[in-house]
Amino acid sequence: MTDSSTNLSYDVRLYKIDEYVGKRKTTYRVRWSVSGKVFPKTYGTKKLAESFLSKLTTAAREGVPFDVRSGLPLPMAKRLTRRSWFQHACEYVDMKWPHISPGHRRGISETLTQATLVLLTGDRGKPDEALIRRALHSWAFSKTARDGKDVETTTPPDEFASAIRWLKDNTVDMSDFEDAVVTRRVLDALSIRQDGKAAAASTIARRRATLHGVLQYGVELKTFAANPIDTISWTSPKHDDEVDRRVVVNPTQARTLLAVVRQIYPSLEAYYGCMYFAALRPAEARHLAEQHLTLPDEGWGEMLLVGSTQQTGQTWSDTGAVREDRPLKHRSVKSTRTVPICPELVALIKRHLVEFGTGPGGRLFVTRTGPFGRVPLKAYCNPVHPNTSTRFWDKAREKALSREQYASPLARRPYDLRHACVSLWLNSGVPATQVAEWAGHSVNVLLKVYASCIDGQDEAAKRRIELALDTPTDPGPPRPERGWNGRETCPKISLKHGENRV
Repeated sequence: MTDSSTNLSYDVRLYKIDEYVGKRKTTYRVRWSVSGKVFPKTYGTKKLAESFLSKLTTAAREGVPFDVRSGLPLPMAKRLTRRSWFQHACEYVDMKWPHISPGHRRGISETLTQATLVLLTGDRGKPDEALIRRALHSWAFSKTARDGKDVETTTPPDEFASAIRWLKDNTVDMSDFEDAVVTRRVLDALSIRQDGKAAAASTIARRRATLHGVLQYGVELKTFAANPIDTISWTSPKHDDEVDRRVVVNPTQARTLLAVVRQIYPSLEAYYGCMYFAALRPAEARHLAEQHLTLPDEGWGEMLLVGSTQQTGQTWSDTGAVREDRPLKHRSVKSTRTVPICPELVALIKRHLVEFGTGPGGRLFVTRTGPFGRVPLKAYCNPVHPNTSTRFWDKAREKALSREQYASPLARRPYDLRHACVSLWLNSGVPATQVAEWAGHSVNVLLKVYASCIDGQDEAAKRRIELALDTPTDPGPPRPERGWNGRETCPKISLKHGENRV
């Protein structure tokens, strides 16, 4: 009998040992079949051949299933194909690396590092946990740091050599994930931050998805028959993808903030303006160049987005540079996106070009102040660093908002300006399909993320329901009675005894 889903079989036949007498030496061949497929194994001595045949015989008598692919009893097949977690995790990183963004690479490394720390098997000679964490995150789980080579053929830096050598021999076998206790232990560890507090619901969901992908890769390699995560009832905390409407600024607040930015760091005014008036992501604004703009003297303009500039860090980029130009989010390499520019933003960008000009490649938003406050040469003006835009945005909020507003989530991040723009478009009655095209979303994601930011729909919906039910809002005075001929009749007056009609 053969189980096709697990490649295990109990249909086993054993044959006698074949003796082959050669000119130089005599060899002994053990033959057996599993599900009709014959497997041979040759030994140099008869005792070794008999010992191996004895193991096969014992396994068959005890009802142990045989692996159809290797022909060995299941316990022997597992030992033969042993695959450690550390080896599997490194190979998964190498498989995913060319197809994902630098930020995604960093997220996978963080998740695998956290998981590895709870999958260690011994304490003898164990390096310090902080060293293990650095070795995993900064080298083992970064293909760029390994110069594109696999872990087995690359010599790690001296700082990490002892930790990597110890990790190769001291992580659990992948087959251990068939025990639900091991899988659950990893999931529980991924829901905790390094300081011991619970991680955010979105972080837990992202980490669980990464672990699921790692184990699914094991299914592809035939390490598992099914993904171990799917066999346990572990539910990650619910998280809400909707934008918190408290972060959304109104036009008056947005213009006040931009005016303050002009006072404290004027070269960033148009940078934030592109997020509020055109719904650009920060990385898209950093990639924006003068040749991508159409700025008429009057009316609306247009910008053509062709990519984004990601601040990645050397460890996660393909080139080892700290930043990297990449395609638009969730789009192919050649994809572009056209976004309209309102007259107010047209004037803002024109003023920016007159006062500050452009950087290398015609980029609009680059560093304007170098070390010691000196203006760097144009060739050395790099795209605005995210830390710079975040720092000056916080200063603008502190100066422009009240104490209560500053302590609130209102426009806490520059990215919240994009949320405000998309919300404004939707509330202005622009069709969701058009907003999705301008913002670089799918319609489904757009309505899911911005559902709580769409105002003014409740009253209109109530009026439509009233019309459907034909329910009068004000019944008014009672209508006069009419006789058989359709004319209004006089109201009936009841007279008491002794009274006359006037």
